[in-house]
Amino acid sequence: MRKRLCNFLDLHHILYDIHFGFRKHHSRALALMELLDNIYELLDKREYVAGIYLDLQKAFDTVNYGIFIYIG
Repeated sequence: MRKRLCNFLDLHHILYDIHFGFRKHHSRALALMELLDNIYELLDKREYVAGIYLDLQKAFDTVNYGIFIYIG
């Protein structure tokens, strides 16, 4: 199912090219390099750069995984 969903999303260009979440050839390292490239490009243009960082780890602790596991 995952493979079919990913193929569908790629075929219909639903995700941005820079979406790194779960795609082949889109690792966390590439996401970090993309971010750093954008920051350095803005700094070279003498523009401001700001970052907001969120820790969502605790948010996933509240997910009811029984719903995902349940097979009706």
